[in-house]
Amino acid sequence: MSRHIADRAYDARKLRDWLGGRGCEAIIPPNPTRKQPIPYDFEAYKLRNTVERCFNKLKHFRRIATRFDRRAIHFLSFLQIATAITWMR
Repeated sequence: MSRHIADRAYDARKLRDWLGGRGCEAIIPPNPTRKQPIPYDFEAYKLRNTVERCFNKLKHFRRIATRFDRRAIHFLSFLQIATAITWMR
């Protein structure tokens, strides 16, 4: 089963039903205004923060943030270089 991790702005019954119909588990914290909070996997939701931090670090490379490269292969190549540089820091 695949998982869809999103922030609470995406907490809507229609989206949850749509994801469930496609066999996808919605890991979305409930909106504070919801009368009956829907339980979610908090440990899996913590991984979202790690991914968001990775994107933030990669966007410090201007070439990635503005997508200078016209070809996907060149963009992917520099993305791999930027990831290696970030990992070595």
